Amino acid sequence: MNFTRWSARFPGTQRRAAARTEHAAAQAKRGEGAVPAARGGRADPGAERSTPADGHPADSTVSGTGTGTGTGTGSGTGTATGPGTGTAPAQRTGVLTAVPSLDELSVREVLGRLPALVALVHGPEHRVAYVNDAYTAGFGARTPGAPAHEALPELGELGLLPLLDQVQRSGKPRTAKNRTAPGGGSSYTVTCTPVEFPTTGGTAPEAEAHHAGVLIHLADVTDHAEAVERLRASERRQREAAVTLQRSLLPQELEQPDDLRIAATYQPGGTEAAVGGDWYDVITLGAGRTALVIGDVMGRGVRAAAVMGQLRTAVRAYARLDLPPHEVLQLLDGLAAEIDASQIATCVYAVHDPNEGLLAYASAGHLPILVRDEHGTVRRAADPTGPPLGTGGWLHTSGTIPLGPGSTAVLYTDGLVERRGEDIDEGVAALERALAGAQGTPSVICDRLMRALGVDADHDDDVAVMVLQQPARSGADAELFHNAALELLGGIEAAPRARAFAQGVLASWRFPVELCDLGVLAASELVANSLQHGTPPMRLRLRRTDRRLIIEVTDGDDHLPRRRRAEPADETGRGISIVATIASSWGSRRTPGGGKAVWCEFALPDK
Repeated sequence: MNFTRWSARFPGTQRRAAARTEHAAAQAKRGEGAVPAARGGRADPGAERSTPADGHPADSTVSGTGTGTGTGTGSGTGTATGPGTGTAPAQRTGVLTAVPSLDELSVREVLGRLPALVALVHGPEHRVAYVNDAYTAGFGARTPGAPAHEALPELGELGLLPLLDQVQRSGKPRTAKNRTAPGGGSSYTVTCTPVEFPTTGGTAPEAEAHHAGVLIHLADVTDHAEAVERLRASERRQREAAVTLQRSLLPQELEQPDDLRIAATYQPGGTEAAVGGDWYDVITLGAGRTALVIGDVMGRGVRAAAVMGQLRTAVRAYARLDLPPHEVLQLLDGLAAEIDASQIATCVYAVHDPNEGLLAYASAGHLPILVRDEHGTVRRAADPTGPPLGTGGWLHTSGTIPLGPGSTAVLYTDGLVERRGEDIDEGVAALERALAGAQGTPSVICDRLMRALGVDADHDDDVAVMVLQQPARSGADAELFHNAALELLGGIEAAPRARAFAQGVLASWRFPVELCDLGVLAASELVANSLQHGTPPMRLRLRRTDRRLIIEVTDGDDHLPRRRRAEPADETGRGISIVATIASSWGSRRTPGGGKAVWCEFALPDK
């Protein structure tokens, strides 16, 4: 095999050889056959060259490598003397030898010295033509002329035999990255390059023929592959830590209000996606009202999860103030900017009031709530929607959407409906269609919505979904839920009427005598407090669920009562303390139309 002729086929070889030839010819024409040797010491500015006494110029070049002695004399054909006496480095002189052209190098020598593994195969069976020393050291000696599947079994183990066929058919090089030998051996990046080379020997026509072959170059990338695997392992550990943190910050068990059925699910992104900051929560506010929140912190990883945890904790604290939804978002907006000015978050905060049959909400850059009514019609919660939390300088406002018996509402994050290359409104429309046909319990609807929107373990973003239902009760179940209300008209005579009303209602609901007495006492104290400190209109409302008795008094004054310690001589100030002592819980809030509501709850005994 003529490796010299084959080497001339390397791309660029002939152009570089021609360029060197032209450069050498130009030097010869100018008489610059060699580079002048460097002069030792400091030259005399007035002299160009020192001449010995015999009149012949000294030979200032060496044809070999000289070693300087203590007196500065080299062992080559010339001499170099350093300034002064004693030991001094010899002057660096010599003639640059001509750089050999690639045509003068043997391809066998070039390939044999490469640290990479190189093999050359030819013909349809990829018979072995050559393997270099590195290949032999890595896989052992190979028999020339044998087919690759027999002589080079390691190529089959690396899955390269089909690649050789592709390269030979297409005439184009192919590269396979990070192919690992079976048994956890070395990893290689393999480049297969098509080559043509002439045959040697045989008849004259055969001597002129060219055989198609493939040059196989295996670069050992084991260290690189191991480093990549270590990096991936580190990323997996970080992701697992973020997922663990994320899940630990989410509610481990959702609160279940008396009037709603609620289910939620969280699906982290696939293994190639970093964990985000999606979260949700359910907070019972008292008097049958429930706060529902879902949000998404922009960003990925542990930091986004940590910011999410802080926001969720703040939401629970602000919810205890029983503020309107837009005021809660105003407080969150300022807090988000303080936590991390570079992090923003979207959020929906909603409050369900079973007495009104409404879902009051405010949105900070979040996707709209979807509600399906008892007839199957799906509606989007309309504006108001403000900018995300953390941007500041915006006054959020609240809106309402009906949520009556038989209705289902869905709160979700953008991972459920957002897809690359698609408008997000298309995803929301797809969710509306899926919700219109989804039936069952909230947990079943969560699963169906996730499947309908194509969310699986390999999804590229994390997803949070919350589904809540207002059941349409009938029969024996409906008997456990009752409402009764009395308008408090007139002056102080309204108090005895309120006591009589509460006594009759609680007796009709067949409560135990002890609970009836406590309920009447609590209603009397709340009405007396409203008559003394409130303004009309006033109303007493009694409500029972399957788990509690709720007593609520509303009036037109927005001054919220507070529990205080009355002195022995004080004639007032004990009403709220009495209510707080006998009831399971109590609270107060401002009502949207102005005024306030003061309420208390009694837990019903287990049957």
